[in-house]
Amino acid sequence: MGVRFGSIASGSAGNALLVEVGKTRVMVDCGLGLGVARERIAQRGWEPESIAAILVTHEHSDHISGVEKFARKHGTKVIASYGTLSFLGDALNPEQYVEIDGHQAFAVDDVWVEPYCVPHDAREPLQYVLGDGNARLGILTDVGRSTPHIEHTLSDCDALILECNHDEEMLMGGPYQYALKKRVIGPFGHLSNVAAASLLGRLQRARLKHLIAAHLSQQNNTEELARKALAEVMGCSNDWVGVATQEEGFDWRDI
Repeated sequence: MGVRFGSIASGSAGNALLVEVGKTRVMVDCGLGLGVARERIAQRGWEPESIAAILVTHEHSDHISGVEKFARKHGTKVIASYGTLSFLGDALNPEQYVEIDGHQAFAVDDVWVEPYCVPHDAREPLQYVLGDGNARLGILTDVGRSTPHIEHTLSDCDALILECNHDEEMLMGGPYQYALKKRVIGPFGHLSNVAAASLLGRLQRARLKHLIAAHLSQQNNTEELARKALAEVMGCSNDWVGVATQEEGFDWRDI
């Protein structure tokens, strides 16, 4: 069937990823206002009501702030861990919630979903590998450090969306309060360019056809630095590495 994927936003002001397998469409996170999300989804050629489910990674506002309104408007299923769903409480009809185990793969119609657990300062955060049973799209944002489990899960992907949140020098020399800087660089914070590149270097990458740097800090990183860090590992030109931006995400890609 193949996998098609594209982003409509990536960064601390909101995140949403669109994935299509066969006749099934899902969205990973919705950290945008309802009107903005609907508009950007339409710009990608989808009707918002065609989305079968929202897979939520965790409850931080840049990933979940638009979930309730979108799901209520369109009757969309919301799929997440117990910890994440507990944050939503009774905001939606209970029939719209699907609680998942972070160690158990499942399907949303044509989309094969492999959730996996990550270290991040949230209630029960998950990330996902999505696919059609053959092609694999790995997603990793909002993670403080790599683990053997993460590296095993993300090896042999055909496409990878990988957090490159910050450049450490820019972060430590920048305007954030010290406590926030410590949170960002801590073991439950976010991956730096160097940490993302190090993780990438430990993956099995023979099948990798698409690599996207995601969740870049607008204050503490640049596209050029993120591309360079990942390209050095891949042995490719900087331009081969894609970047998901805050305002536009990135256009459709196919595997």
